[in-house]
Amino acid sequence: MKKRNFCPMAAAVLTAAVILQPFSASAGALDQIRSIAKSIISGEPKEVEELRQMEVAQSEEGHQEYYFKQLTEEEQRVYRELLKGIRAREKEFYLTISDDDSIDRSYHAVLKDHPEIFWAHNREKIYKTTYSDSDYCVFTPGYTYTDGEIDEIQTAMEQSFQEVRALIPEDAGDYEKVRIVYTYVIDHTQYQTGEDDQSIAGVFWKKSAVCAGYAGAVQYLLERLDIPCIYVDGSTKGSTEGHAWDIVKIGQEYYYVDATNGDQPDFLNGDAVQLEEHKTILYDYLCPFPEEYEKTYSPSEELTVPACTAKDLDFYVLNQGYFEDYSWQDIYDYCKMRLDNGVAVVRFKFGSQEAFSEACQELLDDGVVQNVAQYYMKLHGLGQVEYHYGVMDNFYTIYFIF
Repeated sequence: MKKRNFCPMAAAVLTAAVILQPFSASAGALDQIRSIAKSIISGEPKEVEELRQMEVAQSEEGHQEYYFKQLTEEEQRVYRELLKGIRAREKEFYLTISDDDSIDRSYHAVLKDHPEIFWAHNREKIYKTTYSDSDYCVFTPGYTYTDGEIDEIQTAMEQSFQEVRALIPEDAGDYEKVRIVYTYVIDHTQYQTGEDDQSIAGVFWKKSAVCAGYAGAVQYLLERLDIPCIYVDGSTKGSTEGHAWDIVKIGQEYYYVDATNGDQPDFLNGDAVQLEEHKTILYDYLCPFPEEYEKTYSPSEELTVPACTAKDLDFYVLNQGYFEDYSWQDIYDYCKMRLDNGVAVVRFKFGSQEAFSEACQELLDDGVVQNVAQYYMKLHGLGQVEYHYGVMDNFYTIYFIF
């Protein structure tokens, strides 16, 4: 802990100098003298005094900055100081507060609001140098990557964005843009731990990441497409591991988007998951029913997130694959319709545990699904067919893959 000693004699001498020569100095010189005097009297460095005088921008073009809006005025100032220093890749810089909790909230808000500053992320240690009886500190963030690597990663980010933009039809609505980003991130990323797994560098540069990288990449791409997207971190029920996902705003409603869990259907029975032709995106985690998603995941309490309540954009609702109750005939008709349209993956969802359990019993345990397989064989003129199925208990969904 460093301590800065106040020198009353120096302050008195400086004040006398200003009084003795009030008209001989220019206005600029007088302002400089006053600034020095104030700095000495307050015990703060000149840089800190200048930071306190700076206007705090309340918004920034191209970024939603959802978490910035939750901070106090003092924390918002520090948020801007942090963002400025990190963007300039300064090894250390002043902050105009010293309270640990406020600095942590501001820093976490910056990281969540700005996935593009990937060289400062949650794996690196940070340091704060505070001073006794002073309300400021020196902040030392931990950085990753050389300047050359940062340039290379930013090039990869831009390339990915251009690839995504090329996939979006001119008349695409916001939901379609979200769906395309969701599938793009899943298709171009392998879930794998590594040195780059905690930021979007993993997704766009190394093509592998964990949940923090997936969620940050979705946020980065959607913000560039002018879709409000909030990065969320939190906990997983029944696990000590954390998780990260997104909340998107489409129209006036908020929806969960979890690209990490949408990647790789490892719930399939047998060895189907190993078969390349059976790899499919799980759309269960694209705008899922909120109450079902929240059974497993809870956001951290440090900063709040908006409530998700809408169900209208759930994949199954949009594609007529949602059934309140179980009826074999309804499911059979739906499967035939999907197979007639040329798909190899048929999936559907039920509105309750009771309906889901009834469907699993008859379709899977009793083998009634073989009627669907026979229809597939007849449709394609086959003598036999191998099929696999998968279930997602948390969403009451069943998959058939031929």
